[in-house]
Amino acid sequence: MAVGHGEEEREEEQIEEEIEGSEASESSGEPSDGQGSPEEAGEGSAEEASSPEEESRYAFPEAAVVRVMKRHLDREKMIKKEVKIAMNQWLEKACANIAKEMNKVPYVMVTLNEFKQGVKVYESLEEFDMEKQRSWKRK
Repeated sequence: MAVGHGEEEREEEQIEEEIEGSEASESSGEPSDGQGSPEEAGEGSAEEASSPEEESRYAFPEAAVVRVMKRHLDREKMIKKEVKIAMNQWLEKACANIAKEMNKVPYVMVTLNEFKQGVKVYESLEEFDMEKQRSWKRK
C-alpha cells in the first residue's frame, strides 16, 4: 500500500512528538515503564551508552576517548560520565589552541613543523613535569 507524501510527514511528526514526550518525562523525573534507565540498572558498568545526538555535541567520539583513558588506568577503575565529557571538552580546547597556533603562519599549507610548534606548549609542560619529578627524587 503506497503512502502519500502528506501521510509520511504526519507519521514523522508523530514519531518526533513521541520522542520529545519521552525525553520530557525522563528529564522531569516522571516514572517510566518501571524498568529504570540503563545507568540505574547497571550502575557498576564501566561505560554508559550514549545517544547519537549526545555524541555529536562533542568533538571526538566518546568511545575513542574512553579507550585511550582506559589504556592508562588500572583495570578495575571505572570512569564517570562527567569525566568522559570533561576530557572530550578539554581535548577539543587543546585541538583548537593548537590549530590557532598553526594558523599564525602566513602559508597556505600547514606542515608538520607548524604542528610541532603548536604542540610545543604541551610538550614543554610534560618535560617540565618530568624535570620536577627528577628534582624531587634527588632530595
